[in-house]
This record gives sequence, C-alpha cells and structure tokens, in this order.
Amino acid sequence: MVAVPDNVIAADALDFASIVRPGDRIVCGQAAAEPLTLTEALIAQKNNLPPFSMFLGPVYSQTFAPERTEGIALSSYGAMGNSLALAARGRLELVPLPYSQLCAEYESGERAADIVLIQLSSRSLARGLSLSLSHDYVLSAARKARVVIAEINPDAPWTHGAELLDDVPLHLCVAAGRGPLEVPAASLDETARRIAAHAATLIRDGATLQFGVGKIPEAIVSSLGHLKSLGIHSGLINDVTVDLIERGAITNGEKGIDRGVSVANQLIGTRRLYDHAHENAAISVRPTAYTHGHDVLKRVKRLVAINSAVEVGLDGSINAQTAGGMPVGGIGGQLDFVRGANASPGGRAIIALPAASKGKSRIVPTVETVTTPAELADAIVTEFGVAELRGCDVAERARRLIAIAAPEHREELSRAAFSARKDGVK
Repeated sequence: MVAVPDNVIAADALDFASIVRPGDRIVCGQAAAEPLTLTEALIAQKNNLPPFSMFLGPVYSQTFAPERTEGIALSSYGAMGNSLALAARGRLELVPLPYSQLCAEYESGERAADIVLIQLSSRSLARGLSLSLSHDYVLSAARKARVVIAEINPDAPWTHGAELLDDVPLHLCVAAGRGPLEVPAASLDETARRIAAHAATLIRDGATLQFGVGKIPEAIVSSLGHLKSLGIHSGLINDVTVDLIERGAITNGEKGIDRGVSVANQLIGTRRLYDHAHENAAISVRPTAYTHGHDVLKRVKRLVAINSAVEVGLDGSINAQTAGGMPVGGIGGQLDFVRGANASPGGRAIIALPAASKGKSRIVPTVETVTTPAELADAIVTEFGVAELRGCDVAERARRLIAIAAPEHREELSRAAFSARKDGVK
C-alpha cells in the first residue's frame, strides 16, 4: 500500500517550465483516467515550454482539441473519441500496435516516456492510493520515466486490483481541481437496436462478455438483461454493466476464473459506475497483461468478444482502423479478444457494424486495412442479420456476407465476388 502523500501541492503552484525539457516525450492517462487538472495546466502553459511531444489514448475531454494543441507533436495507438478531430487534420501520428503491446514496449524501454501524468484515487485513506479507473500502459511508462506527476483525486473511485505499488516513483503530487471525467453512454438509434437484436441470438446464459467502445457494443450488451449467470472479462466496463449487475444478469459465477468478480482494464462511464466500483470487491481493475493476455483468455469459459469495425471484406477480413485512407480507429484490443474468444471453450467472436454508412457499403470486396485476419472471423452482424463464417470456404463466406449487406449494395458485391472467383480460376 502506498499512503496518500503529505506534500500535495495546489494546481496553481504547478510550473511545467521547471519540468519540461526540449524534446520530452509526455504520456498521460487515457479516456476517463485522463488527469484533467494536469493536462489542462500543461496545455495552458504550452506556449512557455520548449518543444515536446505527447502520446495519447482515446480522448473524451476537450483538452486536446486541435485549436488548443498547435505546436505539440501528438501520437496515439488509434484515432478514438475526440482525437478523431486531430487525425482528420493530420495532427495525430498513428502507432499501429495492439493496445496490449504498449505495456511491454514501455517496460522494455523500446518506447520511452520522459514525463508521465497519472490520476490516482485517494478516496480510501485507509487503503492508500489506487490507479482507480485504468490499469494500463501509463503505469509501465511511469516506472521508467524521469518525472512522474500524480493528480491526487479524492472523487475518483478506489478500485480493487489497481492498488498502487511502491515501484512507481511519485516525484510531484498535485491536488485534483475536479472529479474524474464522465463519459455518458451513447444514445442508441434504430440501426443499433436491430444489430443488437441479431447479435443477442448468439449469446447464451453463462457467457462471459468482452466488449469494445461505441454505441453498437453498448447496444448489444444492454440487450442481454434477459440472460442469466453472465460474466465480465473485458478491456473496459461502463454504465451498461451496472444495469446488468443490478438486474441480476451478471453474477460471474460460470467464468472458470475470477468467480464472482467482473474483471476490466478500464472503467469508462459516469458517477454511477464510479460509485458502484468504489471499494467493491466484485469489480477488479487489472493490468493489461491479465485482461488481454492470451493465456488468460483461453481459460475463460464461453468468452464472447463483442467488437465493431469500419468494414468487413467478403473473405471475412476485418478493418477497424481506417476509412478512405484516414485513421478512424485502431487495433486496440480487438485482435487479442478475437483470438481469445476463438480459443475459449464455447467462445464466440462477434463483429457488429451497420451495413452501410453515408451511402457506402461497409461490407466490401476487399478491406483497405486488415486489423483482424480472415482466418479469425467468426460471426459478422449487421442490422440485416448474422453471417456465421467459421468453417466456410471463401465463396460461402462471400454469399453469407452479401446476404447481410444493405440491399442496395448486394448486386454490386455479388458481381465483385463473381469477378474475384473468375480471376482466381485463370
């Protein structure tokens, strides 16, 4: 246990000019774990600082809006949340790595961090400090950094599994000026509900759920309240998880590991989720090596991985990264969890997406970027149904995927599939 330090300074006493050196690489907490007091102070002081770069994860605040970050070199493992605006303006350098690989790279020193900004919970004085909302690569970066600045937040939940250990140096501690960032659930439309209804037919009592970010995975999970004995082993959990716990659908009784405990790497939600997770031994925020590790995932019974995509090719290849050559997502944890679900006893890997967007089919002849290879494809779901791909040859995969494409695009896709088969015979 690391006790809450006595030397916590006020935010207005934080002077980045005395800390940042030319060329420094700064890493900060991602998503709801962004240390908002620290990041706001850094951006406010940027014009008085030497050139530096920042590595970001998903961004749900307005801290890094393009007009606020001129002159800062920004990079990330994906264009997610509000960082899409940065990518659209060519301001975000993409690192095409699986999310789980980042920890190993920071731990080995292959990827370096000079300054780390991290949010810690001091809500439970008796238990010491907690990583609270995220147990990710930021911690790995902090172990190697020259300077670690911690935002001490008494409003962030103290979470089991994320207790801060004394191998992380805290060079400077700053009092949080506000509570943790809240990320409300996405509003659902009719397409998302129809996709969820189809996907729900693939999920049975006793399944263990993993789900990604976005309204479609949320819609699917929120539609499962009729099921029993569900479990959670996921990269994230959100407010939808609390709904299912309160309805008795999630018990974690049949997972095969971590009986009675919902396991996640991050919490991304609102005060409702954060209060539910605070000192709750039935929720554990675990390191990436555990939440995403293949040796762990293959031990989980009936793991159902629920993720989305930008497009799916007629051979089953999945693109979750780019559209029209522009970054609009990332590898994230999709590849880890699809592999894990395929290895799990009774597992399923569901990729769910709208059949079309802005007049263009999202079932395509060939994807522009392969995030998850065709050999791992299992079930693809759109609002028009389910394409079960396991065990199918390429021609049958194409037929099944065309059947769940938007009707106005099916003829064109059929022609493309026929042409590809004819060219293959030559």
